[in-house]
Amino acid sequence: MKKLIFIVCIFGIVACESNKKIDDEKAFLDSLESVTLNQPEISQEVISDIIQQIPSPLEISFLIKESGNSYNNELLNSPDNISNYNSNYHKALNLGIYGADLGYTNIYNQNQDAIFYLDAIKELANGLSIGQFFDFGTIKRLATNSQNMDSLLLISTQNFNNINTYLQEQNRSNLSILLLTGGWIEALHILCQVAEEKNSEQLKEKIGEQKIILDNIKLLLEFYREADPNINKFYDQVMQLDAIYSQININHVYAEPTFEEVNGMLVIKDNSTTTIDITDEDVAKIKATTAMIREQIIK
Repeated sequence: MKKLIFIVCIFGIVACESNKKIDDEKAFLDSLESVTLNQPEISQEVISDIIQQIPSPLEISFLIKESGNSYNNELLNSPDNISNYNSNYHKALNLGIYGADLGYTNIYNQNQDAIFYLDAIKELANGLSIGQFFDFGTIKRLATNSQNMDSLLLISTQNFNNINTYLQEQNRSNLSILLLTGGWIEALHILCQVAEEKNSEQLKEKIGEQKIILDNIKLLLEFYREADPNINKFYDQVMQLDAIYSQININHVYAEPTFEEVNGMLVIKDNSTTTIDITDEDVAKIKATTAMIREQIIK
């Protein structure tokens, strides 16, 4: 697409026109990108099931704070980068990334940064014609008070479900997959950065758990790779991460559940155990590859 604009400029067709016309033409061409796909849809139920399995960026941010790590906005994608995102592909991925960053600022009560990220989210959402699904007044109130984390998480999930339904109706459901994946990539990036610094076994295990999530994300991306060249290229990058995760073993040992009394009530106790074999070298490789993928998204 950019090559086409470049060739047009070389031949002087727009040499006498204003910069505005060039910008308008680029905006028109970009608007055609990822608008409709001649591809069967993934049902709302399937995507909802996958969403339930993907840990919320808020959950990961809370785990990071609990590890004793202090707030560091250098781990995040600067809201100033928003002017770089002109295609629907980059808007969708970075909308997911900024959503994860908003959750991180929320956990640490960084109200001013939260507002900056909320503004970036609003601009990208409007650029994708999905701004109508965001009650920015309510989100702003919740995002600037970490006591409202559960409410913010609920609204975020509801918003995504509504957005996904709308994008499917518009034959743009590939964008909802990118939004979801962008948030996951950012959460994994932050998690890896902190885990290596803190040398926390709990954080390392959380990184290992993402192998299961990656399997689901791969399925979603693979579904759209033939119809969307951007997703096809992105899928190849994600497969580099998958190659590292293939070396990590997750062992689940089943044990029959039992009943136990809690506060006068009988509840079922899960006695099964899961162990994750992940080394410091694995974490370093995942960190480097995730950073590489993320850099291609945010630059």
